[in-house]
Amino acid sequence: MTHNDLEYWFALKSLEKVGNVCFNNLVKTFGSPRAVFDAPATSLQTIDRVTRKTAHNIKTFDNWATIERELELADKLNVSIITSNSPSYPRLLLNIYDFPPILYVRGTLSNQDINVAVVGSRMASTYGRFTTERLCRELAMKGLTVVSGMARGIDSAAHVGAIAGKGRTIAVLGSGIDVVYPPENKRLFERIAENGAVITEFPFSTQPLAFNFPARNRIISGLSLGVVVVEANEKSGSLITARIALEQGREVFAVPGSIDSPRTKGTHKLIREGAKLVENTYDILEEILPQVNINSRAVEPPDERSQLEHSGKSEELNADEKAILKLIGKKPVHVDSLAADSSYQIHDILSILMSLELGGHVEQLPGKNFIIKE
Repeated sequence: MTHNDLEYWFALKSLEKVGNVCFNNLVKTFGSPRAVFDAPATSLQTIDRVTRKTAHNIKTFDNWATIERELELADKLNVSIITSNSPSYPRLLLNIYDFPPILYVRGTLSNQDINVAVVGSRMASTYGRFTTERLCRELAMKGLTVVSGMARGIDSAAHVGAIAGKGRTIAVLGSGIDVVYPPENKRLFERIAENGAVITEFPFSTQPLAFNFPARNRIISGLSLGVVVVEANEKSGSLITARIALEQGREVFAVPGSIDSPRTKGTHKLIREGAKLVENTYDILEEILPQVNINSRAVEPPDERSQLEHSGKSEELNADEKAILKLIGKKPVHVDSLAADSSYQIHDILSILMSLELGGHVEQLPGKNFIIKE
């Protein structure tokens, strides 16, 4: 019986002792999972982390029926399977040490997204939920995609805020994509899939066991240019996400709170250790913008920037900003029209527009429409 290429991806990933790093080493060496199964056992054993037993398991694999059932279930549940060699696989995620070879996806992933992760306590306060929704709504309105873990509390508020801002959001699960956790988030799960994507590396029916969540957290930060922690106690899983983010070279932000609340002990610790204190979306944007592949000019803090605008001393625009500004008039222009009328990619245009908006040159209207600011 012959098998398609995707079945070989699943077969190799299903083998005991073939973790993400081992899988990626094998594929990098032999070119594809199919080529791994065709390689001699002696050649397999030359690869780091491949023992004699692992090589034997590869050569004798015969559990194709299970693989076929997994793929049939994906079709039935409208789940896309994205492998690490796919053009739609998130580029940022490929840069982490142990990136998952396979992602299960409900919704759509896009390499045009500019992702920022927002995480925090499951036992969120009213202040924490309100602040998270506001920040994420404003980030979404600026064209950023909000990434979180769909847990109770801050994570759920992050997704809700992004959707309220008519933007995209991505939920990373610590379970199979057919296992909604927490169960009361079933409707939120569907809304996220309609306005972005729900993703996981775990096979169908995987339950949300505690040891799955640190693995989930590395994907949350791996997808993102920065991680914002809103509320976290001293032993919060959000601090694990922040630590992983630092290891991955991502920016780390923290929202301060009451000095009397145990929910903010962790965030205050992050600030003492060098995380950037967040009071508004500008604090996030000024660190994220330079990481996007566009020449973003420096912008002043809000009060100073406002003074410059009113005094007529706004900084000179760079060539990219001038080019986009010429395409925007007093009538609303949609970001898709700007892409069609220019040589820029969507993610570049969004970055330029954010810079123009921060500089007071354009105003964003609902639905990602922009006009010249009078």
